Amino acid sequence: MLNYVYQLINPKTISVKYEEIDCDSRVIVKPEYMAVCHADQRYYQGKRDVKILRKKLPMALIHEACGKVLHDPTGTFKPGENVVMIPNVPGENFNGEVYENYTGGGFLSSGKDGFMRELVDLPPDRLVRYGEIDKRIAAITEFVSVGMHAVSRFELLARKSKERIGIWGDGSLAFIVSSILKRKYPESKICVIGRNINKLHQFSFADELFLVDELNEKFTIDHGFECAGGDGSYYAIDDMIRYINPQGTVVLMGVSESKVPINTRDILEKGLIFVGCSRSGREDFENAVSFLQDKKIQRRLRTIIYETEAVKDIADIHRVFSVDMDTDFKTVFRWEI
Repeated sequence: MLNYVYQLINPKTISVKYEEIDCDSRVIVKPEYMAVCHADQRYYQGKRDVKILRKKLPMALIHEACGKVLHDPTGTFKPGENVVMIPNVPGENFNGEVYENYTGGGFLSSGKDGFMRELVDLPPDRLVRYGEIDKRIAAITEFVSVGMHAVSRFELLARKSKERIGIWGDGSLAFIVSSILKRKYPESKICVIGRNINKLHQFSFADELFLVDELNEKFTIDHGFECAGGDGSYYAIDDMIRYINPQGTVVLMGVSESKVPINTRDILEKGLIFVGCSRSGREDFENAVSFLQDKKIQRRLRTIIYETEAVKDIADIHRVFSVDMDTDFKTVFRWEI
């Protein structure tokens, strides 16, 4: 079967590639809704190192998407079932000891074609049913699964005391992580620290909200999550080391293109645990789908989702990335190509 793949060949340049897809052993999915990630934007805008762009491109963007099964020769899914697609490709040496997202196999929309295709063919273990979840919410399941992965690792490593948990960042990632933590630890005080007062107002479910410059020496946390990324990573990590209690756990989630200096002296003196978390695997997707079944959570997430007009051609793809530049949180769109 001939398929259309919409590839980024250079920053802000999209071209169509034609390819044959495997209908004999892989599940064929029609994408329905997609969401834009900061990583997609960095590729589209050309804000990665030139050597990286040269290595990764051309490729189709987008790794957050849901769709409908059209054909499954394995019998795992029925035609018409709603599924979310897992972009992570486990490495050949994946044996369960190391999480699949750290085995170096690959990732769709990072050197491999993402979901901007007419049809997507995947192995059945790269799909998870999502049932009746709002499609706009289902489209960001991958994003939620990243938060699920971070919180599950935190649960395994953090000491028992979790009275106060701080989240540095006021964007989509901080919103998701804060929501998961509030659900998992209802007795804990979830404290969100950000730079934009208007964005912080979206975190009405959190227990305490602070602007970064409001923190003082009386402020303390037991554990912290860094969701700032970019240039804000250094300041967020420095704050967490300063305000965290001894033997706290710091979960690093924000991506920075530059190396970040870290105050190792205080890390050692306080006996802190630092955990690096990136991407997610099948178990995290399953946990994310379970989390998203809650209607209250769906209502909350709708407040950070902006649905732009459907994508029907290449011009619409360019429009989506332009619109996303002015969106505070998540941009989603219906894929009608």
